[in-house]
Amino acid sequence: QEASHRFALPTSGSGGAVKQENFVLSTSGTDQVKGVMTLQGDALCQADVNLKMPRNNQLLHFAFREDKQWKLQQIQDARNHVNQAIYLLMNRDVNYQFKTGLEVLKLMDAVMLQLSRARNRLTTPATLTLPEIASSGLTKMFTPALPPDILVNFYINLNKLCLTVYQLHVLQPSTTKNFKPAGGSVLHNPGATFEFGSQRYEVSHVHKVECVVPWLNDALVFFTVSLQLCQQLKDKISVFSSYWNYRPY
Repeated sequence: QEASHRFALPTSGSGGAVKQENFVLSTSGTDQVKGVMTLQGDALCQADVNLKMPRNNQLLHFAFREDKQWKLQQIQDARNHVNQAIYLLMNRDVNYQFKTGLEVLKLMDAVMLQLSRARNRLTTPATLTLPEIASSGLTKMFTPALPPDILVNFYINLNKLCLTVYQLHVLQPSTTKNFKPAGGSVLHNPGATFEFGSQRYEVSHVHKVECVVPWLNDALVFFTVSLQLCQQLKDKISVFSSYWNYRPY
């Protein structure tokens, strides 16, 4: 229940509306990329990104269009899994009596599966190829439009909201003799190559900035505690079930 409440975040007196939270994304030791993100539940509703181009120190600024929001599927999925775990526990009559230890073990297994999936959605970002990032709807969210040599990606990693900016350069036909496109990855390194449209590119610079989202940290802690409680109950059931004359009451 505590983990589930972290994903709702209603503000008092707002009729259940989810509050907006502002986060500054940066990294120590460099000011190549800075971002200010507004997170509302599972949606990025505003984003302002400043990018300093290394070639000429030109400063570029991009922001979400006012009519656009970007859903963070990881948060949405984690919330759905924890709510499913709660449903599994609550969808019985209040006076229901479990008849066997095995019945309890099966329920705990089902609940733990949902809790593990919820946690894994936050701890394991999706691996994407560079063409998948390039064709993502995220690239069309910004005004002014992103130049063709810039790619961006948002994702959740544990308790952090992460922004990765890729700067590209076009590969000339003479340099693509042994062209080998990069596969899927959470974070692509400089030197990774890919083909998009009719053009081949190489990643020249990668910038990753991030910030801690406190309520995601809370949710991860509650997932861990919940899984431990489920396992403790399973262990107790297993101990009692080892006695041949065990009967649940």
